[in-house]
This record gives sequence, structure tokens and C-alpha cells, in this order.
Amino acid sequence: MDAISPKIPPDPRAEVTRRGALGVSGWRSGSGVDALRSLPEVNASVAIPVGGHWFRRLLAFAGPGYMVSVGYMDPGNWATDLAGGAQFGYTLLSVILLSNVMAILLQALAARLGIVTDRDLAQACRDSYSRPVNIMLWLACEAAIIACDLAEVIGTAIALQLLFGIPLIGGALITALDAFLLLLLMNKGFRFLEAFVIALLIVIALCFTVQIVAAAPPVAAVLRGFVPSSAIVTNPAMLYIAIGIIGATVMPHNLYLHSSIVQTRAYPRTDEGRRDAIKWATTDSTIALMLALFINAAILIVAAATFHGSGHSDVAEIGKAFELLSPLLGLGIASTLFAVALLASGLNSTVTATLAGQIVMEGFLRLRMPSWARRLVTRAVAIVPVVIVTALYGERGTGQLLVLSQVILSMQLPFAVIPLVRFVSDRRKMGDFVIPRPVAVAAWIVAAVIVTLNVKLLFETIVGS
Repeated sequence: MDAISPKIPPDPRAEVTRRGALGVSGWRSGSGVDALRSLPEVNASVAIPVGGHWFRRLLAFAGPGYMVSVGYMDPGNWATDLAGGAQFGYTLLSVILLSNVMAILLQALAARLGIVTDRDLAQACRDSYSRPVNIMLWLACEAAIIACDLAEVIGTAIALQLLFGIPLIGGALITALDAFLLLLLMNKGFRFLEAFVIALLIVIALCFTVQIVAAAPPVAAVLRGFVPSSAIVTNPAMLYIAIGIIGATVMPHNLYLHSSIVQTRAYPRTDEGRRDAIKWATTDSTIALMLALFINAAILIVAAATFHGSGHSDVAEIGKAFELLSPLLGLGIASTLFAVALLASGLNSTVTATLAGQIVMEGFLRLRMPSWARRLVTRAVAIVPVVIVTALYGERGTGQLLVLSQVILSMQLPFAVIPLVRFVSDRRKMGDFVIPRPVAVAAWIVAAVIVTLNVKLLFETIVGS
């Protein structure tokens, strides 16, 4: 990966002039140069080679996609994938595939928005909607980030318990210390932060490669699992897990995150430079999300092969899966690899959720808060319910809370997806970079599917209650 070049901010006067022109044709112009730049401390800080082999350019743009992919394999995914595989075998593999295709499309749109408009999704909302609407969108996004953070606290606490015997409550409190991890990494440069994230992703992938080889699932059954089944919609229990998988995979805060961090690249802020940046940023995120597809599918496949066929279909807690993996697979290191991957997942998710929180707060409210303070506030909100539920209901309660957090994430998706699709489909806002009509139709279909599934889940939940 290329080293970080000395940061040379774009000419502020040119940026204000351009934004003023855009304000006439579709955006309400902001005020103040710094307020207009997303993550100003790292904006346009990563050098892009001029000319040379295409692979060098791909490497220069590689990074944001992998940071986004972290949200697609965080501890919340583990709970829903484990529950889905143990209860329903390979059936829900089709949901993982569908949600991954949806994610690839939506993240490509988020990257396009950031590169073309020099705005992240939060800033775009602020420049388009009234203050009451923006407050509602901000609150919805904050709820999603807290739900995501809840999953990270639980996942990291469970990993610490499995690896080192630390009680869940103690592990949850220890997670508050990672507020300073992002601060340390950001001080070393954004490229260093990306390298840290990618290194942990490699650890997770290696751990699950070993486990899926040990599980030796039947190939025919796995392939059938990727074919959609009507039972997913008609079976309320299966639908609940399916929407949890979608909520855990298509993460609303990732759309805000991606639209911001693609702007860390110092590509020419010209039409040609933006077009080239869109191509490489989309390639980066697509490759990274294919890795996320492999890991999510591997978790569900291992659960289906190990638990579903051996009479352990009630396995939904990460701790129980840890206890049974090695005995059932006949591989002594399987459980340890599972816990190591879980800890790596929790640490990675810490970095991206913190950045997303900063982007959302600055974009909607123009409120700057030190990274460590932002992290402590968000983490404190997540730690309290984990400590209470753990004290009252033990590990089983935290497992149910983990799955519920993913359903909450799914319920927040429309509040991020609909504005995103509206913006990139609007020629007044995107100019010549507006998405083609077929892509717009596909994006609106994705948005409609998400909204429909959420309404059905809400109805089933109310009726069931």
C-alpha cells in the first residue's frame, strides 16, 4: 500500500465556489469551508499514483471497501448466522447471498455520492431536507449505531470470556477501553488504520477457512441453500432470523461511512478524476464484500453442518457454539479459532462504528466531538443494557439481545437507503454522474424489499405480542 502523502487540502475558495454552483442546481449550500468537508483531518490525504500499472491504482484505492466490509461480518452477524444455520440448516444461505448483492449495490451508490458531490450521506441529507426531518434521520442513525455498538460489546465480552475466562460483565466494562484504539490508529495515519483492519479481516478469514474444511459440509446441500425458498417468508421464526441477517449485513451506518471515507483519496476533483475514482472505489468495495459473503456463509455453513444435523438445533448463543465446536468437529483448535475470530471481529467493528458515529454527528449537526469522547459516550450507552441483561438473565439473555440488536438495525435501514437512492437518482444533484435508469430501478426495488420485510416483521411482532 502506498504511504500517506503530506496532506494538501483542496483550494477552499474553489470548493466553496463549486458548492455554491451545486446549491443552485439541487443542493442547499453549506457555510464554512471546514463544515463542508467530511472527516477534514484525513480528507484527500492518501496519494493516488498518476499513470502506471492498473494494479497500483487498485491498491491505492483499496481500503475503504474493507473498512465497510467489517460491518458485514461483525458479532451481530455471528448470532444471526449461527441461529439460522442451527435451526434451519442451509436454507438461509439464499438470504445471505441476497443481502450481499443488495449491499454491493448500495455501497457502490454510497461511494458514488461521496465522490461526485464531496458530501457524505449525512451532509447530503442536511443540504436537502428540513431541520425536523434531519433530526429524525439523525436519531434513527444514532439508534442504529448504538444497536451496532451493542453487538460489538456483547461479542467482544463473550470472546474475552471464552479466551481468558473474564466474566461477561467484566468483559463488557473492559470494552470501554477501546475508545482509545481508534485515536491511536488515526494518529498514525488513515492508511495505517486501513492496514490494521485488513490484517484482522485476514485473521477472521483464515480461522473460518480451517473450520469449514473441518466441517466438510455436503456440497449439494450447500448449493441448494443458495436457492430462495418460500418458507423464508411464510415461517415467522425463519423470517425473524432472515430479517436479522439482512439487518446485520446491510448496515445503515455503513452507507454514511463509505460515502465519507472514499473521499480520503487524493483523486483529481474533476469529472475525469471522479469517474476514475468511482470505478476503482466500486471495484474495491465489491471485492471486499465478496470476502464478507464468504465469512457470513462460512459461519452459517459451519453451524448447519455441525449443529443442525446432530440434534443441536437450539444453538443460538456464541458461547454454546464455542463449547460444542471442537467436540463435534473432532478438531481441538476449532473452538479457539472461533473465539479468536470473534475477538478480531469485535475489535474491527469498534473502529468503523466510531468513525461512522463521528461522520453522522458532524454531518447532521455540524457538531465536532473528540474521537475518544464520542466513543466513550456511545460505548457507555451500549454497555449499560448489556450489564443489566447479563446480571438478570445470564448468557442466554445476551444472546437474545444480540439477535434483537440486528433486527433493530434492519428497522433503521429505510431511513438511510431511501435518501441515498433519491440523491443518486436525481440529475439536479448528480449531474452527468446520475445513475442509469436500470440501476435506479434495481435500487428502488432493493429499498422496497427492505421496507416490505420490515413492515411484515413489525406486524408479526405486534400480533405475536
